[in-house]
Amino acid sequence: MKPIGSITRGTTNPNRLRRVDNWIAATLGARLRRAPDPLVVDLGYGASPITTIELHARLGVPVVGLEIDPDRVAAARPYARPGLDFRLGGFELAGLRPTLVRAFNVLRQYDEADVPAAWSAMTATGALLVEGTCDELGRLAAWVLVSPAGPRTLTLAARLATLDTPGTLAERLPKALIHHNVPGERIHAFLSALDAGWRAAAPLSVFGPRQRWRRCVESAIEAGWPIVDRPSRWRLGEVTLPYAAIDPAVPDMSATS
Repeated sequence: MKPIGSITRGTTNPNRLRRVDNWIAATLGARLRRAPDPLVVDLGYGASPITTIELHARLGVPVVGLEIDPDRVAAARPYARPGLDFRLGGFELAGLRPTLVRAFNVLRQYDEADVPAAWSAMTATGALLVEGTCDELGRLAAWVLVSPAGPRTLTLAARLATLDTPGTLAERLPKALIHHNVPGERIHAFLSALDAGWRAAAPLSVFGPRQRWRRCVESAIEAGWPIVDRPSRWRLGEVTLPYAAIDPAVPDMSATS
């Protein structure tokens, strides 16, 4: 089976994906444990297999790292061990039937028009997909949870100690959203609501950035945004809402009213 996709730049760093990995473990870990034959595919791990190795350690289930570049697969194979393998593959997932696929910093290098087909290919066998982007050190990240029926949620995550404003997360939006951070679009309205809440909560900075972020998220809820996670996740610098709330297919009419 010929791999489907294009070779990415491949840059990576240890712990770069710790935020999304921890979210997967907390949010989807029970689903993985219930699966009769759990398997996670890490698609496009890059020039170094370190983030795939870390994913395996954090989840404790079998993981297969897939790369479309044969040289990267060859370089990673010495790190294989029981429950951890590396193979040649792309969006077709090398014929595997995983429970979950993680594809990070992959679609960012594609055109937005390519995203729906890529999502569909990676969820075609019933897998859930966590697809997103982060900065080089993993301090800013955003990801979409996608099911075979379509995108479910969007999560934004940041290292609060270094966060200047929630609007900075716009730089790391997934490909499906990054070009829609303009007035009249829902993702722009949501980030603007977070920025407004962050500014209003500035006096709470004396109690630490977690208190400021919590109040920021509470302000977004008060403004009508349907946040779906709990304060236990907010304290980690996260916020999750239904994808339908920021879907580019649904214009933000409030911006023109």
